[in-house]
Amino acid sequence: MRKPFIAANWKMNKTMGETGEFINSFIPLVSEAEGVDILIAPPFTCLNEASGLLQKTGIRLAAQNVFYEEKGAFTGEISAQMLLSAGCSDVIIGHSERRQYFSETDEIVNRKIATARKNGLEVILCIGESLEEREADKTFEVLEKQLTDSLKDIDPNGMTIAYEPIWAIGTGKTATPEQADEAHTFIRKWLNNNVKNSDQVRILYGGSVTPENIGSLITKPEIDGALVGGASLNPDSFAKIVLGAKVSS
Repeated sequence: MRKPFIAANWKMNKTMGETGEFINSFIPLVSEAEGVDILIAPPFTCLNEASGLLQKTGIRLAAQNVFYEEKGAFTGEISAQMLLSAGCSDVIIGHSERRQYFSETDEIVNRKIATARKNGLEVILCIGESLEEREADKTFEVLEKQLTDSLKDIDPNGMTIAYEPIWAIGTGKTATPEQADEAHTFIRKWLNNNVKNSDQVRILYGGSVTPENIGSLITKPEIDGALVGGASLNPDSFAKIVLGAKVSS
């Protein structure tokens, strides 16, 4: 059985001071959450602050993005080595907002994953379909293309896949447990057909996850946890999600 994994993606929220306040409030709330992997992905500016506070807690630290070059004249970008030096163990790659607002393609995502893995960062790869694609019955087609192209020439063992239906991110709409399980089952089947030891790859659900719906999601056999957005900005609600995954696991 795969260990439940709950990850917080803060996106463009929180200052260094707010990061400290969150972590100091959050840690005591999850002191009994053994059996669940926890990760927090703050903005770049808060990584050092978070790293110091998370030491010896077992809570993992991730960046929300990384560039595919090692160094050079790439104004505004952050390299894998910079993330490692800031205390990161993981990085989120391919989030739909990166694809939508910054024109990231599967090819770019593939290059970022390769660089991150080469430098020893664990990767959470985000994939998911738009509302238009779902309504056109293209969900599986989209997921297969994203998996195939993003993971070209890459062994995803040790990675995490996050299924995030774009129509459910930040909208308050959540895929039903059945819809989420259907997509996760497809992803698992793809992994089984294309990856050795694929049962070790965890698949998270993302898209308006809350303390109220985590229990019904995590009980599905192929849903191994959640990538949480808005509900991860409050230490109480995020702790309830973590503990909900522990209770249901």
